[in-house]
Amino acid sequence: MLRLMQHLRLSCLSNIKIMDQAKYEQMEGMLHKLEDIKNSQKSIIDKINHVITDLFQHPDKDLEKAMEGAHERASENVDKIREAIEEYEIKFNKAQQA
Repeated sequence: MLRLMQHLRLSCLSNIKIMDQAKYEQMEGMLHKLEDIKNSQKSIIDKINHVITDLFQHPDKDLEKAMEGAHERASENVDKIREAIEEYEIKFNKAQQA
């Protein structure tokens, strides 16, 4: 994803005259924030997985159920954020071409 963002940035530099500089920077900043959110959600999933792994040695059915639910919701969040990034990148590209 970072490579794609870097590629977009490089390909957009030639189009910067077309697109207002402030709008470009605002949209680029938004893409970075969305990517940060996605990475944070992935980190949460990793931490939940560690707790689930620990539960193999120290079983607790209630905690396991809670962690499985949290894992599912966090995974759904990553998917939704990924979709939002893709949609925003389309808007970003269209704005550059306008």
